[in-house]
Amino acid sequence: MSTHTIDVDEVNEYNDNVDDRNESFLEMDPTVHMCFESMIGAKKFYTNYAIRCGFAVRTRTSKKDKDNNVYYLRIVCSREGKYVSSVKSVVKTLPSQINQCPAGITIVKKDDKWFIRTVVLDHNHDLCLNNSNLFAVNRKLSMQAKHTLEVNHDAGVRLNKSFLSIVNDVGGYENMDFVEQDARNYIGQHRRSLCKDGDGQALLRHFSSMKDRNNEFFYDIALDEGNKICSVFWADARSRAACEEFGDVVSFDTTYLTNKYDLPFVPFVGVNHQGHSILLGCGLLSSEDTVSFVWLFQCWLRCMRNKSPQGIITDQCREMANTIEQVFPNTRHGWFYGTS
Repeated sequence: MSTHTIDVDEVNEYNDNVDDRNESFLEMDPTVHMCFESMIGAKKFYTNYAIRCGFAVRTRTSKKDKDNNVYYLRIVCSREGKYVSSVKSVVKTLPSQINQCPAGITIVKKDDKWFIRTVVLDHNHDLCLNNSNLFAVNRKLSMQAKHTLEVNHDAGVRLNKSFLSIVNDVGGYENMDFVEQDARNYIGQHRRSLCKDGDGQALLRHFSSMKDRNNEFFYDIALDEGNKICSVFWADARSRAACEEFGDVVSFDTTYLTNKYDLPFVPFVGVNHQGHSILLGCGLLSSEDTVSFVWLFQCWLRCMRNKSPQGIITDQCREMANTIEQVFPNTRHGWFYGTS
């Protein structure tokens, strides 16, 4: 029996250079004895078929040989289970398991090739032709979309504006392969992390070294749920001594500077007896929200031996105003309108 081998590149729906011949493979239905170069190629082919037909898929069963290599895989409709949803399929963006849907394929490895052994195409539920590409398991950002988001983010364009520009480029929401939250998650993975390339560990070593040299050096670090550094605060002995003399009024500015991590640099600044600005502490914040500001102000307060300033001047940030009322209840709060 003759078979046609389909390479993984031929079924990769995200390849921008796909030719007419490959397009014909994307339109094929799965059939018994269809052959693939790899397991990934077979899975991508069936996933593309599912998106085209209006359902989502998941791996149901796999088997491994004595060398722990997969040689058998069963891929089924995501509604293969018993749970019945009360939400109509036409308004869903998340597939639910329903009524043990029998649709699916099994693939096996033989002579370094992967063959479809069994195929069931019929479903026992309605399909979602209009939005199956937005099922969580089917959503994916293309390389072009990632590039657009990164370039716009580096240029300071708001993420919702970047997302809308991508929507316009593809001709509307019905042609999108991801939602705005996916874009936010992607940008979040590429910023606000001090653990890239070992920089977080280098920062810890530097702070420890400074502490060893002078016990008056103060620092604190906030970690996220993945135990990665997300915010830091530090002040040297000179800043702590200056605060005792000139810390009655403090300026706090989150618009001063950003850096390659997209972390706002937030200095605490005072004025000495000669009218010169003096640094009273520094911080890097993962986000400008109340939780982050509370953490930073509490760090500064501990560093300055719980001596609250008589006055503090900040930009017009509501989260910061709420924080000052919480951490410095007896401190007068003034505003300034930005920096040059």
